[in-house]
Amino acid sequence: MSSPEFSIIIPTYNRPDCLEQCLHSLVRLDYPRDCFEIVVVDDGSRMPLTSVTEKFSSLLSLRLIQQQNAGPAAARNTGAAAAQGHYLVFTDDDCQPAPDWLTALAVACKQVPNALIGGRTLNALPDNLCATASQLLIDYIYDYYNPGKGEATFFASNNFAMPRDIYQQLKGFDTSFPLAAGEDREFCDRWRHHGFFMHYAPKMQLKHAHNLTLASFWRQHFNYGRGAFHFNRVRSQRQAKPMQVEPLTFYFQLLTYPFTRDQGLRSFSLSGLFVISQVANVVGFAWEKYKQRSTTSTVTATSSS
Repeated sequence: MSSPEFSIIIPTYNRPDCLEQCLHSLVRLDYPRDCFEIVVVDDGSRMPLTSVTEKFSSLLSLRLIQQQNAGPAAARNTGAAAAQGHYLVFTDDDCQPAPDWLTALAVACKQVPNALIGGRTLNALPDNLCATASQLLIDYIYDYYNPGKGEATFFASNNFAMPRDIYQQLKGFDTSFPLAAGEDREFCDRWRHHGFFMHYAPKMQLKHAHNLTLASFWRQHFNYGRGAFHFNRVRSQRQAKPMQVEPLTFYFQLLTYPFTRDQGLRSFSLSGLFVISQVANVVGFAWEKYKQRSTTSTVTATSSS
């Protein structure tokens, strides 16, 4: 039996309803069934997910792999190790790919066969202000880090794909990241560091249904700050350079971004949420930096005693 063209890898943790909606969207893909497989990695959920995946066993080529809770980076690596496809395609359990998602990816793969290909993510919850702000932040980051053709430097791991052999060469995601924040940024940076190309394919679309409250919005961006500290530390070690932060223009343009996106009166609320996100980022960055210094000091004191 020949290997499929694509292996879709979905890490999941304690969200059976989200996973079911994601799998429903994959049933609707307008791509030949024998050309893709799905690998769901259960990252130690409290309840078994077989009742979800078994519903799709006759509709999709699907495997469920279970592991002890180790975080999404480790779960993606587990899925990639079991995958048979020529290309690895990553998404999350709260995402719903469009019917032509793989068709658009296949076109991009023919254009740039050895690239890391990133698609476009759309907000599935436009009435949720925090979800809208979260997606607008991603839109801004994509505009900033992917300014033109051939200049892409960052894609989120809920919608990107790459050749399996290059992924294996780079040894996958860095599992030293403490949570789901920053490991995709580090992977993209490492990809480019090794001289590989990144390509943005905006027709490769999916919807992201991330239901957020103000508290969970704060927590999300606090964790992004924690991840940013780890990313900057890893990158500075790789490049043998001090940690770098973005220029002030990055933050000014970020805070004014909602007013450029035709959000009407909601622009003021969204800009306020942008401010909250950046404060949370700074607090998370500082907290993780303090935590790492405390850990290092404790280890040093123990070693010298």
